[in-house]
Amino acid sequence: MPRMNQGGDSTRVVHPLFQTEGGGSTPTSPLQLSVGEISLEKAIQLNAIWHSRLPEASASNMQRVARLMCFGAEHDGLFYASAIWTDPVARLLNGRGMLELRRFAIAPDAPRNTASRVLRVMRQMIERRFSDTTTLISYQDTEVHTGCIYRAAGWVAVNTSDGGEWSRPSRSRSRVQASSPKVRWEYVL
Repeated sequence: MPRMNQGGDSTRVVHPLFQTEGGGSTPTSPLQLSVGEISLEKAIQLNAIWHSRLPEASASNMQRVARLMCFGAEHDGLFYASAIWTDPVARLLNGRGMLELRRFAIAPDAPRNTASRVLRVMRQMIERRFSDTTTLISYQDTEVHTGCIYRAAGWVAVNTSDGGEWSRPSRSRSRVQASSPKVRWEYVL
């Protein structure tokens, strides 16, 4: 298993002031992980360490929404997953009761099936917090992922984009981090 740099290790610690030397045991099941809300800042830090394709996430971009919810999954004082949910980026999907999983990053040493379990727990917490939400959406990068975490969690693939640049003459955007085709997955609540 690859060893993360010191900065990554300290970012993973849940409560740095209370961490015992050497940490604790590595979880062997996703059921051992506690999933709860974390700050946007912590979610962005964890995303930068683990996200396979989009390690960059701008706090100002994430905060310009009406609804924002961030999660972390931890065991024995260490984080193993993080996620950021906001209103959909696509303007045409806003106001339709949807919430988008903008970033979902899992540590390489997380237990098998962590993603599916964390998706389920987050869904339950979102339903309680944003009761007007009818559909969860997420986009899968086809160049590096197969979508198996969404299938395993009961999501449905509803659309595949052609990929490419998202910038338009009427709405200029920064250079994209990934231009491969994307599959939009949905989970109807």
